Amino acid sequence: MVKDAPPRWDRRMQQRLARGEAAALGELYDRFAALVHSQAHRMLEDEDAADQVTREVFGQVWEHPEAYDPRNGSMRSWVARLTHREAVRRLRAARGGTGTDERDEELEQRVLHATAAARADYIVASMPAPLRAALELAYIQRRDYRQTAADLGVTGDEARRRLRLGLQLLSTADARTPAGSSPPGHGPAS
Repeated sequence: MVKDAPPRWDRRMQQRLARGEAAALGELYDRFAALVHSQAHRMLEDEDAADQVTREVFGQVWEHPEAYDPRNGSMRSWVARLTHREAVRRLRAARGGTGTDERDEELEQRVLHATAAARADYIVASMPAPLRAALELAYIQRRDYRQTAADLGVTGDEARRRLRLGLQLLSTADARTPAGSSPPGHGPAS
């Protein structure tokens, strides 16, 4: 199966990084630092370690932009994979690199859960404001779709549509998908 070409932004960003444009790194950082830090923090459960992983990931991107292969997915997916690898490396190093199969399974479950949670945070933060507002009313403030519609000043059908779309976006954060990827045809654009 042939994968879709990455968005034009991804290709341009890689070219700019390869030319050594510091502004490109700043733009990439602004776009993905929250995702990197959140994913690392959830995996490592340590703010300082998450800060270090964030610096390490963006250092790797700056030093090796050619390592990004657009045929393997979006720039966002690549950055999430780098984060995942670095956080797992740190977890294994902290554990001494040895352990039982049971501890390996426990580590893998922790990593999968943290990755899905970080992706969900990122998806909510990057989804359109009308969808996010509907989800917040329905799931945080516990409003039904009629109350959500009234609070937003929209019809009940529109409130249901926003909730459905928001939930569809959130469903792409499932831990069974690889870090940073979305099933074909799903997920927010990079």
